[in-house]
Amino acid sequence: MSLPTSLGAAAHNDASGPLTALGGATLHQPRVAELVADALRQRVLDGDLGDGDLLPNQEVLLAEFGVSRPSLREAMRILEAEGLITVNRGNVGGAVVHRPDSRHAAYTMALILQTRAVPIDDVGSALKQLEGTCAGLCAARPDRDVEVVPVLRECNRRAKAAIDDELAYVQATADFHANLVSLCGSQTLQLIVGSVETLWLSHVQEWAESTTRAGTFPDRTYRLNGLAIHEQITALISAGDISKVTRLAEEHVDPRQFHSAVMDGNRRVMASTMRSPGRTASPVTPSGHQ
Repeated sequence: MSLPTSLGAAAHNDASGPLTALGGATLHQPRVAELVADALRQRVLDGDLGDGDLLPNQEVLLAEFGVSRPSLREAMRILEAEGLITVNRGNVGGAVVHRPDSRHAAYTMALILQTRAVPIDDVGSALKQLEGTCAGLCAARPDRDVEVVPVLRECNRRAKAAIDDELAYVQATADFHANLVSLCGSQTLQLIVGSVETLWLSHVQEWAESTTRAGTFPDRTYRLNGLAIHEQITALISAGDISKVTRLAEEHVDPRQFHSAVMDGNRRVMASTMRSPGRTASPVTPSGHQ
C-alpha cells in the first residue's frame, strides 16, 4: 500500500510550510508521519489488522511507504499514543495491534472523572439507570431467546458452579452485567454504557480482591440472592417483559453493596485501576457480538 496520491506532495517534505486556501485561510500540509499513521490506522479500523496482530517490520514499512526512519518512528509514536499499538522494543521487538473497544473509552473516561474528583459511587449511580435501559432493550429483541438468553444463562450457570469461589463468582456475575449491555442491540449504547460498566466493574473486582484477602467477602446467602436476581432478570428478558426487567435491573445495581468501609462511597475514581490485569469484564457473547 502506498500513501494516498492526493497527499503525495506532503510525503516528500517532512517540514511542509502552510498553504493558503481560497478566502485567505491558512492550511497546513500533514506531515509524513501523520500520513503513515493515517494509513496504518485505517487498516486497524477497517479490520485488515486484527487485535493482537503484528504490524509488518520496520524494513517492510520503510519500503512500502518510501519514508525516512524518523518519520516512521514518529508514526509509530502517534499510533502508540492513541492506544492502537504497543511497541515492544529490543530483540523481541514489534508493534502489536489493539483494536479500539469500550476499555479504551473507559480509561479515557476514568482519566477525566479523576481530574474532576468524581466519587466512584457517582459511576455506580449512573450505571444503575443505564443498565436498566439495556436490560429493557434486551427484552425487546425479537431474537432474545436465541441471541441473549442463552448467554445470560451460561453466566448464571458459571456463577452457580462458582458459588463457593469468591473471585470466580464475581467474574461470572460481572460477565452477566457486561452482557446485558453488549447484547442490548444498540451499538451506541454498547460503547457508552459499556465504558461506564467497564470502569465500574474494575472497582467491583478491586473490592472483591480486597475483601477476599481480608476474609470479609459477603457470605454464601448474599451470593445465592444475587444469582437468584440474575436468574429472574434472565426469565423476564425471555418473557419480553420490558418494564419489569428495566425496573429490576435498576434496583439490582446498588453501589453501597460494594463498600468495604463507611467512607468508600466518597472514594474518587482512580484511572490506575483500569491498568491492572484482570480488572475488566470479558463478555461471553456468541460469535458476531462484541
